[in-house]
Amino acid sequence: MKLLRMRDLNLEDTLALSFEGTFDPDIELEPALEPFLQALEEYAGEWMPNIAKGKRRRNYSRAAVWKALEERRAEWGSVIGLHRPTGPAVSLTLDLGLIHSPCALRVDLDVQPLTFFTDEERCRRLVELVRAWATHYPVSYASASSEADLQLADYPTFGRDDETFYQNGFDKVYEVFWLNVFGPEVVKTVGRERMLSTPAHRVEELPNGSVLLVTWPTAADFTREEARQAQARALVHLRPELDFHTVLRTLHERNATLAPVEPRFHPDVAPLLSRLVDTVAISKRQRRIAELNAYQPPEPDEWLPANAALPSDVPDTQAALEHYSLLAEYLVALLHTEVPSVFEQTPESLTDVDYQFWHDRFPEIFERHNVDARAVPAVGAYLGQVLVRRLGGQWIPRKKLEEVQVRVGQRVWLPFLRAYKYMRTRQSLLDCSLSQLYREAERHRG
Repeated sequence: MKLLRMRDLNLEDTLALSFEGTFDPDIELEPALEPFLQALEEYAGEWMPNIAKGKRRRNYSRAAVWKALEERRAEWGSVIGLHRPTGPAVSLTLDLGLIHSPCALRVDLDVQPLTFFTDEERCRRLVELVRAWATHYPVSYASASSEADLQLADYPTFGRDDETFYQNGFDKVYEVFWLNVFGPEVVKTVGRERMLSTPAHRVEELPNGSVLLVTWPTAADFTREEARQAQARALVHLRPELDFHTVLRTLHERNATLAPVEPRFHPDVAPLLSRLVDTVAISKRQRRIAELNAYQPPEPDEWLPANAALPSDVPDTQAALEHYSLLAEYLVALLHTEVPSVFEQTPESLTDVDYQFWHDRFPEIFERHNVDARAVPAVGAYLGQVLVRRLGGQWIPRKKLEEVQVRVGQRVWLPFLRAYKYMRTRQSLLDCSLSQLYREAERHRG
C-alpha cells in the first residue's frame, strides 16, 4: 500500500498538526519517548498509525519504533515516519534533535481527510493527545488546523523572511488556529490573565505554564461563520491592537479562496488540466481550477485538407517509415521510467507525455539546439505513430520532417510541425498539446 505523500496533500484538505517540544537530554531515549507513544496509542483511535518506517517498513509496535529510530540514527539525531495507508490516511514525522540541550522533539502530523474531524469526540481526543504531549514536552507554540487554512495564513513565517523567523520563532501571537498551545514566554508576553480569559471553546493552563486554546468544538467546520467569528474573537482578544471586523474580513477572504469550484475544463485537454491542478498546494487548488476553467487552447492548425496533401518525395518509403519508428523509440527511451504508458502509444500516453514535459519544464531547462535536434523529431514521430496506430492514419513521408504528414480521414496532419511548436516554452506544451491534436484528429477521421 502507498503511504501518504506530499502530492496527496494537494488533493484533499488534511488536519495538520505541528508540534515542537523538548525533553531532558539526561533521560534515556526509550523512557523519554514513553509519554509520547503512550498518548498516541491512547488517543489516536481510528487514525492510529499502523506502520513504522525507518530504512524499511514494519508493522507498528514499540519495538518497531525503536528499530526505526536506530536505523535512522545520525550524528544530529533521528527522524522516522509513522503511517496509516488506509483511510483515514496518516503521515506522522517524528524528528528528534539529540545534539541540542534540551533535546528537540518535533512532530508533523497529517490526517486526511479533514472531514474525519467533523465528529466532536474525535476532535476532543485529538485535543487530549496534544494536551498530553504539551504537558510532557514543553513547547513555544503548537497548532492544529486545516492545512489549507495554515497555508493561507502563511504559517509558520506569517509574512516574515526566513532569517527573521529562524531568529525569533514563535515569539508572540501571530495567528490563532483551531487548536493552539502557547508556551510560557508567549503567555508572559500576552499576560496570563488575558490569555486565560480568551473567549474560546476551551482554554486550559497546563502544569508547565503553557496554555491550551481551542477555538471551536470541531476542526473540520473551520469555515463556518460561527467558527470564523470565534477565531476572530480569540485573536483580537489576544492582540487588542487588531480590529475584529478587519480580522473577520480576512478570514472570510480565506473562505472565498477555499470555496469549491467545479472543474469545467476544455474537453480535449481536461485530463491534462486535471493533473495540473493536482500540482498546486491545497490552498491554491480552487483558484487554479477557476483559472483553468477559463483556459481555451488555440485550435490546432497543423493540418491540410486531404486533397491539398503534399505528395511523398522520398525515394524509399519503407526506409522513411522505419526512421519514424526509430525516432519514436527515442521518446520511449527518454521517458519510459517516469511515463511507463509511453510503451503503449495510446491517447492516454500522449496526456502522460504532455504532463511529464510540463512538470519537468523540459523546453526551458535543456539547451535549445538539443531540444530542436533531438526532442522535436522524437515527439513528432511518436505523435504520428499514435495517429497511425489508433486512428488508422497513413504516413506520407517527406524529406523535410516539418512537411511529413499523416492522413486521417479527409485531413492530413503535420505531427513534426506540431512538435516544433509544442517544444517552444512550458506554456506551449499546453497550447499545442499532443492530446488536443489527437482529439481533433479523432473528431475529423470520419
